[in-house]
Amino acid sequence: MPQVSAAQPPHIPVLLDEVIAALTPKGGLTPGSLVVDATFGAGGYTRRLLGAGATVHAFDRDPDAIAAGRAWGEVSENPPRLVLHPRRFSELAEGLAEAGVSSVQGVVFDIGVSSMQLDQAARGFAFSSNGPLDMRMSQSGESAADFLNGASEEAIADVLYHYGEERQSRRIARAVVAARPLTTTGQFADVVRKALGYRPGAPKDPATRSFQAVRIHVNGELDELHAGLAAAERVLAPGGRLAVVSFHSLEDRIVKQFLREGAGALPAGSRHLPMSAPTAAPVFEKPSAAIRPGADEQARNPRARSATLRWAVRTAAPARGALAA
Repeated sequence: MPQVSAAQPPHIPVLLDEVIAALTPKGGLTPGSLVVDATFGAGGYTRRLLGAGATVHAFDRDPDAIAAGRAWGEVSENPPRLVLHPRRFSELAEGLAEAGVSSVQGVVFDIGVSSMQLDQAARGFAFSSNGPLDMRMSQSGESAADFLNGASEEAIADVLYHYGEERQSRRIARAVVAARPLTTTGQFADVVRKALGYRPGAPKDPATRSFQAVRIHVNGELDELHAGLAAAERVLAPGGRLAVVSFHSLEDRIVKQFLREGAGALPAGSRHLPMSAPTAAPVFEKPSAAIRPGADEQARNPRARSATLRWAVRTAAPARGALAA
């Protein structure tokens, strides 16, 4: 990936004004305010936060994003106003602790695949251009090809159903197994289309759901989201703000439930946040309603159409369950 300068962003940040407003307290971001950009990408949110005077700790598991960020001048300031962490956002509490930071005033997440990853055929995230069947955000570990060529038909069907909400998951899984080995995005997309009887010109390509599902599985995205939200709860100072932009119902459901439970709704518990007593003090103030892009932004940036922003303010209550330990 070419290096990204602060003056030439390769994509348009989604809901940028709304995210920055959500992260900004009434008195504004003061010089030295610490904010975490948990999904650095091309640095759209980070750029605006730096301009407001904040110091940003930026996390990204994609080596390309971190390499591009190292060209930014704020990295070399003394002390640096941009601190890069080449790690998953589920590890943000550990990363901050290693940097000597115990609490921050804001955390922002922009969940899912980035524009840069989608636009590079060699990364294998999209079926719009043929490339290796990869889909790994970290560029390491099990690839999409490894999964599709090695998993059982049942396992593939389960992934397509649960992460892609694909009703024809078993039919597609059978077709995948019959067509193995698959090595390119084009091959996988063609298998899905043939299995579902796709007709060119249909309003939505049926491969969309299957690509989403495999990508989420390969990168463990929903587990990452659960753990990242829990970590944000741990590191936010009282009055600190959490803003999360998601792009499909599975993600938004997790975020909505997390914030509602944190604000005092009856918690259901999860593997990352054990069930708390209903009488526990709320860890977030009442969260915002869902905020979605307006017509103008959707016209400028079609990828913003499915985006949803939710945000909330941290209270002084201890983090939930084992997270307070």
